[in-house]
Amino acid sequence: MTGGSGVRPVAQANLSSAVANAPTNLGLECPNCGEHWLRPTAMPGRYRCVYCLHRYELVSVCPNCGEHSTIVRMSSTAIVACNHCQGSMLRPV
Repeated sequence: MTGGSGVRPVAQANLSSAVANAPTNLGLECPNCGEHWLRPTAMPGRYRCVYCLHRYELVSVCPNCGEHSTIVRMSSTAIVACNHCQGSMLRPV
């Protein structure tokens, strides 16, 4: 509590500066526009960029190297990079 002096407690001041300096995670990067506005849609394994409105599907075979990967479509933390070549596992729809 501040009391009548208007001075914040030290713990609250340290917490405020830590939150202000924390990196912000805006989401996955869109392959088309490069903005961090790629969001999952209602359909599992589908994504849409809310910036440029392009749609993508998460595929199990990497379009770059052909490596097969098991994907978890229902996961909110889906990995969209190939484990072998680090290329994107998203295909435009």
